[in-house]
Amino acid sequence: MRYAKRGRARFSSHRDVARTMEWTLRRAGVPVALSHGFSPHPRLSWIGAAPTGAASEAEYLEIGVTEHLDPELVAREVDAALPAGLAVIEVVVAGPGALADRIDASAWLIETPGVPDERLAPAIEAFLAAPEVVVERVTKNGPRPLDVRAAVAEPGLTLTRTDEPQDADRQDRAPAATCGRLTAVVRHTTPAARPDDVCSALRDVAGLEFPEPVRATRWAQGRLDERGELIDPLLADRAAPTA
Repeated sequence: MRYAKRGRARFSSHRDVARTMEWTLRRAGVPVALSHGFSPHPRLSWIGAAPTGAASEAEYLEIGVTEHLDPELVAREVDAALPAGLAVIEVVVAGPGALADRIDASAWLIETPGVPDERLAPAIEAFLAAPEVVVERVTKNGPRPLDVRAAVAEPGLTLTRTDEPQDADRQDRAPAATCGRLTAVVRHTTPAARPDDVCSALRDVAGLEFPEPVRATRWAQGRLDERGELIDPLLADRAAPTA
């Protein structure tokens, strides 16, 4: 399943989303399989969940089921039962192989209210010219250095005019003249480089300050090809014959 996290739902944690999805699948009547062992739990596998505070058009979930289902029917029933801000985009029957093996990067749209494109451009140039840009990421095991420059895939950061999805907060967005927009294709490193790490890197390398919180939306996940483009992780499943 590919699903979206929009509007105020972007402030939901992954745990909140996971609990909501489990409840929704039960309400929609999806026969979810259970794991084996002393304490069985639903067979749900979450792939690279977006961080709290970020919106996403490309969240992925693998669902183990006990019988063959019509994916279009599952998509309709689950989408109808989800709360506002969460939406099913597509459901397909899984083919061979793990979905996680088809995803190693994300494409992000980062909006910067109060920092227009003309101020973003020189900071992006400085970032791309640097051999490395290391920021400190606080993890559960303590601070860890993260080379954001190495995590950002070629062609790196680019300014964009691609508009974001029409969500519940659209009326609160800053005008385009005062809000820059950049696209970042980021590899799934350990620890993962997030949109706020990209902004920290721009601050460190070019002294760029952000007067308002940035807004990040993940547009896609997939495996990077030799051209630096993301391959749709559900492409092979759509092409496979169904039983």
